[in-house]
Amino acid sequence: MFEKEEILKNLRLELRKGTLVLAVLSQLKTKHYGYSLAETMLTKGLEIDQNTLYPLLRRLDTQGLLDSTWEVVEPRPRKYYQLSKNGIMILNELSTEFETNYQTINKLLKEDL
Repeated sequence: MFEKEEILKNLRLELRKGTLVLAVLSQLKTKHYGYSLAETMLTKGLEIDQNTLYPLLRRLDTQGLLDSTWEVVEPRPRKYYQLSKNGIMILNELSTEFETNYQTINKLLKEDL
């Protein structure tokens, strides 16, 4: 049988994965490159590993939710990401869905056991 810590670790990861897309999309209302996005999220309390962030950005870009451009700022080129029109619509719908789920789960958690 799994130890409590192992179970909690796995469940926390599952819960986090379910909210990362929404968190990333919410921050791409303004243009960011990967590192600046990770830093912005960290200052707001959400740490995201680069090995998680960059594949997620590529997937969202491929799905048409982001507009991406290469820009040379400082000595090297950087790929910047921002929500596309489709991304804005998806963010709005996901935000509504998240809020509905949050309210429902909050009610369930407050019920007497």
